[in-house]
This record gives sequence, structure tokens and C-alpha cells, in this order.
Amino acid sequence: MPIAPAQLSQQLTKGLSPVYLITGSEPLQLGEAADSVRRAARERGFSEREVLETGPDFDWSSLAGALGSLSLFAERRLIELRIAATKAGSKSDAVGREGSDAIRRCLEHPSADVLLLILAPGLDWKSLKTKWVQAVEQVGVVVQVREPQGRQLVQWLDGRLRRAGFVPNADAVALLAERVEGNLLAADQEITKLGLALEPGPLDAEGLLSAVADSARYGVFDLADAALAGDRARVERVLEVLRAEGTAEPLVLWALAREVRKLATLSFARAKRQPLGPLLKAHQVWDSRRPMVMAALDRLPLEHLWELVICCADADLAIKGRGGGDPWQLLGSIAEGLAAPFARNPQ
Repeated sequence: MPIAPAQLSQQLTKGLSPVYLITGSEPLQLGEAADSVRRAARERGFSEREVLETGPDFDWSSLAGALGSLSLFAERRLIELRIAATKAGSKSDAVGREGSDAIRRCLEHPSADVLLLILAPGLDWKSLKTKWVQAVEQVGVVVQVREPQGRQLVQWLDGRLRRAGFVPNADAVALLAERVEGNLLAADQEITKLGLALEPGPLDAEGLLSAVADSARYGVFDLADAALAGDRARVERVLEVLRAEGTAEPLVLWALAREVRKLATLSFARAKRQPLGPLLKAHQVWDSRRPMVMAALDRLPLEHLWELVICCADADLAIKGRGGGDPWQLLGSIAEGLAAPFARNPQ
């Protein structure tokens, strides 16, 4: 029988099952459930992760190949299978007969060194009765995510606020429920912003309204400017607000990577004693921004800037699901790296 996301944490403390299927249309709980499995896998030595995404031309034999292949370093591996949702009104199963057979065959002889995590947000109630889902239930765990409604939503919001350090009264919870209209992603963002604007403790409706009204709004260029200026406190605050407001990760990376590449190019040119004027013009560093860019150039060593270039590449892979690490943590490392208090003599 499928379990709820709230039951997953307790299940994971008892040990890992060979396979986890997480399904449901609510993205926040689905993502957090998947993160819980990934985190538990890392803690138990599953250091390698491979992502397979299904589609019209997906080769299901690659699943068996991924599960059966040996690691070069004999490390335990997490195979993440992301099943694309079927079109509305489609009568076909999300994986089709070929996919169903492939998954069932892979589950016949599970390995202790390979963990399969299946993410299938688009499964309907009929799909949950298919043979491949039943095979998952026999050897693993099925987590079904449902959107909380009515009293369940109020309880979810109350619990979330309390985990954030607040002690909300009924009016505050009711007001938040009205504002987010059942959107848990929006609720999570609002609660995160409350944590930035208010001290932990009692929370009433008036306090919630004033905090939401007064919460600062930032853009990706504010983050880049704070990092170039070396203002580490502002970098941290802007990052928190951007994440809380659901700013697209690729947009944040674009703003940071642009400054990193620019500084690396200028620093390399200066090391070669080349004139910087043409490069500043080519990178559209106007007079108003030149003092800040040059101050950052004086502060950050070229070797450090090359490391940030590599970190940008790592963040890009993580955002695309091809690399390890949390994208926001990597973005934070890049921003903090730009704001680092190094100092060197200009060459």
C-alpha cells in the first residue's frame, strides 16, 4: 500500500529498500520526498548517481544496463528514473508495455549496491494498479503525494510554520492558507520570507501581513552587484530571498557566471600585461560600474576565478540533473566566492 510523504522519513530510518517510487501531482512534497531518499542514500554510501529520463525514443534496455553495470571504483550507486507524464486523455500507461516489462525484470533480482528511485509525477489511479507498480510495492516503497485540502492544509501550514520557529495562532494560519490558495510551493516561499523578516516566536495575522508587505524584493543583478562589491552579508540575504521567491536557478547562474567569466578574462589579460580598456568595452563594463569591477579584480586572484568558472560548470550540470550537489548550494558558493575577501597586488 502506498505511504504518504510524512511517513517516508520514519521508513528511511529503518533502512533502505531496493526501489522507491514517488508519484503525485504536488511538486513541493514530491521534490522533498525525492530529496529525502537521495540524502538517505548518500548517508549509506550510495555515492554515485545516474539519471535516466524517459521519452518517446527512450531505450528501456538502458535501465537494465545502468542497474547491471559495475562502477569503476566499486561504489554503491543510485539510479534515478524519471518517467515523463502522459498526455491528458491518453489511454496508454506512462511506461508502456516495454517499460513495464523492463522495470519488472530489473526488480526480480535487486542488488544491495544499487538503489532505484523512480519519479513519476503523472501517474493516475489506474496506473497505480499496473503490474510494474505492484512489482515495486512487493520489493520496495511507493510514496503517493496528495495535495492537502481543507483541514489537512491548515495542519500542514501550521506544522511548517512551527518547524520554521514560529508559534502561529489560528488567524495567522487561516490567513496564510487564504493567500497561497493550496499552492504548497507558494506557501513554502512565504514561510521562508517570514523567516527572513521576523524573529522566531509568536505569530498573529497582523504580524504575518506586515512581514509580507515589508519583505524585500531582489533581482539577480542585485546578487551580482553585492558579490562584486564584496558585501557578503547582502549576498547571503539576496540569495535567501531569491530562493524563497522561486527565482529560476538558470537565471541566477547566468548572472553570476557572466561576472565570473568577465573577471577571469580581465585578470588573465592583466597577468599578460595586456590593455584592459578594449576588454572592458567588449564586456560592456560602463564607466559607472568600472570602479566596482576593478576593485573585485584587485581583490580576487586569477586562480580563484578559474575555480569559480569550474564551479559554474558544476552548477549548470546540477541544475540540469546531470551532476551531484544541490543547485542552490552551488550558486551560493559561486556568489560567496565572488564576494570573498582575498587581496592581492594588481599586476
